[in-house]
Amino acid sequence: MSDRPRVVVTRRLPQPVEDELMRLFDARLNPDDEPLSAEELKQAIASADALLPTVTDRVTAEVLGAPRRTRIIANFGVGYNNIDVEAARAQGIAVTNTPGALTDCTADLAMTLLLSVARRAGEGERHLREGSWTGWRPTHMMGTKVTGKTLGIIGLGRIGQAVARRAHHGFGMRILYHNRTPVPDEQIAGLDAEFRSLEDLLAESDFVSLHCPATPDTRQMINASTLELMKPGAFLINSARGDVVDEAALVDALRSGALAGAGLDVYEGEPAVTPALVEMDNVVLLPHLGSATTETRVAMGMRAVANLQAFFNGDPPPDRVA
Repeated sequence: MSDRPRVVVTRRLPQPVEDELMRLFDARLNPDDEPLSAEELKQAIASADALLPTVTDRVTAEVLGAPRRTRIIANFGVGYNNIDVEAARAQGIAVTNTPGALTDCTADLAMTLLLSVARRAGEGERHLREGSWTGWRPTHMMGTKVTGKTLGIIGLGRIGQAVARRAHHGFGMRILYHNRTPVPDEQIAGLDAEFRSLEDLLAESDFVSLHCPATPDTRQMINASTLELMKPGAFLINSARGDVVDEAALVDALRSGALAGAGLDVYEGEPAVTPALVEMDNVVLLPHLGSATTETRVAMGMRAVANLQAFFNGDPPPDRVA
């Protein structure tokens, strides 16, 4: 029997990460890469010293209330709304995340969505692939100019700031932001970012990009009422969390023409996507690719490993959130 801490890993991770986990711990991997059921998560909590879940694993109060051996949950992801943190805290279980590692790639992805929906890139590629393109003409698939437009960012944390830098310095966009509290000037130096109330940001922005965490306060923050406040012909970008947006209300706003389009990487009922969104040409849909580069996913995994290593060495985990 190994005297190394036993770690249950819920999904396949990049090979260098799995190799490091196997080297340092008694790591129990998931070769089939199938999501664990609630019962399987309970078994993992009962049999392992640590759980390494992903953002799609629902580590609920019920799961955490089962007989347990686990002392730390090292989440693979910056968001941790998939874990009932209060229940973990009540059970004395530490919770960590992987901030920083995915900032740049997620910001790149948000800009990909913004540019794609503004310039009708997804629609244009489908048009070409299906053989409908008959050649260049002056009025064909005219989109919306991005340079010089106003970008409203909701949630100006690490990722929101990275998006602001790309948009402002790369495309000359005016930056408005809404945050729980104004961001210190030194953090946003050179961005000319202006704080706004949520209502004013929605009314003034040509593009609105969501970068807020999923919390009870932000659940369906973008709903029928707030969508009505958006500038006519504006675009909504969501690479944060799906439950920040009421998808039924978004569909209505897109159908009515109140919004010009949307770019989405995350969804309310993920991996299910509202069928009406799939049918719309003015919506760009990606399958939760925000951090999906080899470099970033390896870095995220190594950050989770570092948290586990610190914890079992008796040191404070660098990314502890509970």
